[in-house]
Amino acid sequence: MTPPIHPRPQLARANWRVLDGVWDFAFDDLGVYEHPSEVMFDRKINVPFPPESEASGIGDRGFHWVVWYRLRVALLPSERAERLLLHFGAVDYKTRVWCNGHRVAEHTGGHTPFYADITGTVGDSDELEVVVRACDDPQDLAKPRGKQDWLEQPHEIWYPRTTGIWQSVWLEPVPPLRINHLRWTPHLENWEIALEVSLEGPLLPGCELRVRLFRGGDLLASDRYAVTHPELARRIALSDPGIDDYRNHLLWSPENPVLIEAVLELWRGEQRLDLLRSYTALRSVGVQGSRFVLNGRPYYLRMVLDQGYWPDTLLAPPSAAALRRDVELTKELGFNSVRKHQKLEDPRWLYYCDSLGLMVWSEMPSSYRFTITAVERLTAEWTEALSRDYSHPCIVAWVPLNESWGVPDLPINPAHRDYVRTLYHLTKTLDPTRLVVGNDGWEHVATDFITIHDYAAHPGVLYERYATPESVAMVLQRQQPGGRPLTVEGFTVGDHPVILSEFGGIFYSTSGEPGWGYSHASGEEDYLTSYSQILEALHECRGLAGFCYTQLTDTFQERNGILNADRSPKVSLDKIARATRGRRNAFAMDVNPDLPDIDARRWKRRR
Repeated sequence: MTPPIHPRPQLARANWRVLDGVWDFAFDDLGVYEHPSEVMFDRKINVPFPPESEASGIGDRGFHWVVWYRLRVALLPSERAERLLLHFGAVDYKTRVWCNGHRVAEHTGGHTPFYADITGTVGDSDELEVVVRACDDPQDLAKPRGKQDWLEQPHEIWYPRTTGIWQSVWLEPVPPLRINHLRWTPHLENWEIALEVSLEGPLLPGCELRVRLFRGGDLLASDRYAVTHPELARRIALSDPGIDDYRNHLLWSPENPVLIEAVLELWRGEQRLDLLRSYTALRSVGVQGSRFVLNGRPYYLRMVLDQGYWPDTLLAPPSAAALRRDVELTKELGFNSVRKHQKLEDPRWLYYCDSLGLMVWSEMPSSYRFTITAVERLTAEWTEALSRDYSHPCIVAWVPLNESWGVPDLPINPAHRDYVRTLYHLTKTLDPTRLVVGNDGWEHVATDFITIHDYAAHPGVLYERYATPESVAMVLQRQQPGGRPLTVEGFTVGDHPVILSEFGGIFYSTSGEPGWGYSHASGEEDYLTSYSQILEALHECRGLAGFCYTQLTDTFQERNGILNADRSPKVSLDKIARATRGRRNAFAMDVNPDLPDIDARRWKRRR
């Protein structure tokens, strides 16, 4: 039997216990209860599925401002030996936690993790009682909420809300002095990997950190560092083989997702205080003129928009296996990258992108109002997201804002423009190794890519707009494909790579159920023809550095996915993959020899 994947794969100890399952539950719509002793727990819920979901056992999608959870579990002997941490993957939105009657944690933010050291609440008890209060105003538009609808029923491009716990809850026994945080940074130009370690607990004299790096069974590095401060930063030099054929075997890419396994041990003399496993990878990302480059070479981005919803579990993934299957399906469809849209996905999904080879644009869920409160909330949670996901090699770009959501007056309001610039530069400061799109889709103020959302249905229209750098320049100057200007006054276009980061959205419902898309197909053959022609045209466009098709799966009323909402294919995966990959693009790293050469001029004749 395959062991369960760790909820935090890049900082994994051997001893941990998930607390997912049946908890006591109560609605508190008026928010009248302040302490667990006041609450009447009158129903059960299946954690980590939100109460709006069918999988939770409740399936209530009405407005609920406050919800309560309670779990009583017997403690294991190992959980009473040293320190005991209680972890929450994500709870939407404002959370208080009690353990055995003691308040142990408060956290604000619906998409990022937090934990509490609950050792002092256990005492001599053999039982642990956990109570969680989650406050989540369903109509608050000044908090990061992504695609969660503020109306009672989903409308247009917004979907059912997610309240309360929606990622795993787990216990972790830890030593008094332990490794608390890791940060890996590859430096390909020097054939080095930087390691930053934060320790927590009373620092003892004579401590030493031992780090070993492996590729498969081969030892790449073995270093020891004296620990004299709770913050430690070192660079680990790898042996550079000097010949590209050998070097390339160690470089991470979607075609060759090589992970470097890491074992970290904290020692004091002959006593091992802590042991954990992690991983990293050697790769670099950047831009050269108008091209995205991976490991120093131009690389054409074939992305798909992925919103990360499931019919029965909503934002919460049904299982780790479901997360892995989404990555596998994305690759089977011919994509090398994914734009995770308006969601900070479960870290296990990022692990599968790391290990199976899928590049990621990571996007912050938006708020929808511009207020001081909204700015403070999003900035704080975005900073936590960058910290959580910094070390994942699959992430190649950060996207703090989308389509001017939360900054609706961007072209005319200096404060809105300064906010976008601030998020861009804050992100570049916290992570100078990756690319940043300040505001995806239009109205660019500060960005490393110029991204365009264009749902023109005819392939000839797309070809004429993006066929050459000159035609793209005309689009940037004169056209508004999404109904908004692509740049804001004062922004210099320069040689930024241009990405068509939303397009397509072809509606096709295999069940006959109603819904919508940006264009319509009448059946399987019509869908395949429409998809193939639009992708064929884009592969001939030399003005683009990549594209992102909308979207991977049907999502509630939006039935414009390549897959149904349950991940079943609408049409042949193989035929979609051939169209997605295209024939050799001048900037791609792979080739599909099965497709014939194309006379691109015929797109003009077709129109």
